[in-house]
Order: sequence, then structure tokens, then C-alpha cells
Amino acid sequence: MDRRGVLLGVTSLTAGLVAGPNAAEAQPATSSRKFKIMVTGGHPGDPEYGCGGTIARLTALGHEVVLLYLNNGAWPPTPAETRIAEAARACAILRSRPAYAGQTNGHAVLDNDRYEAFHKIIDAEKPDAIFSQWPIDNHRDHRAISMLTYDAWTRSGKKFALYYYEVSDGEDTLQFSPNQFVDITDVEPLKRSACFAHASQTPDRYYKLQDMVAQFRGIQSGCEKAEAFVRQIQNPYDIFQMTNIHTR
Repeated sequence: MDRRGVLLGVTSLTAGLVAGPNAAEAQPATSSRKFKIMVTGGHPGDPEYGCGGTIARLTALGHEVVLLYLNNGAWPPTPAETRIAEAARACAILRSRPAYAGQTNGHAVLDNDRYEAFHKIIDAEKPDAIFSQWPIDNHRDHRAISMLTYDAWTRSGKKFALYYYEVSDGEDTLQFSPNQFVDITDVEPLKRSACFAHASQTPDRYYKLQDMVAQFRGIQSGCEKAEAFVRQIQNPYDIFQMTNIHTR
């Protein structure tokens, strides 16, 4: 059975991002097969901060996770070599694989050539789901990776599931209203270690803010700490159900 074959096991319908008869999504039966999930982010560190706990839970279950960074994070005085090495350490902690889209930190470009190049990366990876940054973020690189990912999703014929995550709410992510929560209480130490692997990026400051977000999402969803997601309407399935991760 290929990755799309599991859709034949549809068991129910659920409302999408907006309630209504046109927002229903097919929910396949839970599968024991291993899946590939990509997490796209503007810079090394964004996927780790936004959903490092969820990544840790997925890889612990044997699923493959690829962290696709829009750029290598180089910014004077920190060279690319430092950021790439930090990303490699963070990915090793989360048992994931780093990949790069080849753009430049702080100079994101959205044009036909970049959309085509990004689509080719996604098409070659053939993910079952992608988690990307929220399109209303203050950093232009975050907004760019979100638009590139959304375009790749539509060009694929909406074959994979698409979700959005948050980083540094209020400072970066704005107007984020999640509809799924993943309990990360038990794996938070792994997330912390992965974030602190980005030692050049003042993790003491940034992790404190992100941990406050995780505590708040935990209060909302009834656990100690959680990561929150917005599920894209018209997704073909719920990747959390398929990967045996209960969401709240």
C-alpha cells in the first residue's frame, strides 16, 4: 500500500478549520505504517522552538521527520558554518534530518523561480504531512516559508496534510487560534536540549518565551505543556490520528 492508500480506510468525517458541510475532511483509520513529516521554518531553530516536542514524539514512534529550513541562518557575526553545525546537533537530538531551501537570512524572495524550486524539494521528499509557520508572523522569512509551503500543498493536489505552528507569540506569531494540541510534557527536556543546541541564538531568552507559550497551551488543553497547531482546511486526513498521537 502506498502513502495515499490508507485513505481507503476512511471511517468518519470531521469538521475542518471552519465548520460547515464544505469543511469536512476524511478521517482514515489509524495506521501502524511509518510516515514522513516535514517541518518547514524560516531559520534553523524555528521548527525546534515551534514544535520540537511534537517532533520528538513522532520520531520516538519511528516516524521520519525532516526539518526544512528556508535559509542557513547566517547573520553577521555568526557564520553559516556555526548555524549549520548547531542545526545538525539539534536534529540529532530530535532524531530528525536537516535540509535547506537555499535562500538568504533576512532576504526571502517569493517569485516564480523560488516557488518552482521549493515545489521540487517537496515533490522529491513526498511527505505525508508538513508543519509550517503561521502566515501572520512578524518575520518576513517566516511568512515566506509559509507561502512557499502552501503553494507546494496546492500544487500537489492537496495530497499531504498541512498544519501551522507558532513561535514567540506576540513578538513573532500574531492572531494564532489553534484547533489541535499535542501534549509535550514528557518530551519537553528533549525539546529544550534541541533549542539550546542553537547556542549562538541566545536560547536563554527565546526558550523562556516559548516555554511560557507551551505552558499556556497546556492550560488550554488540560495538560502541563502542549504545542498548538492550526489544521489547514481541506486536508486529506489527520496525520496525528494516523501516527497514533492523540490530540486535544
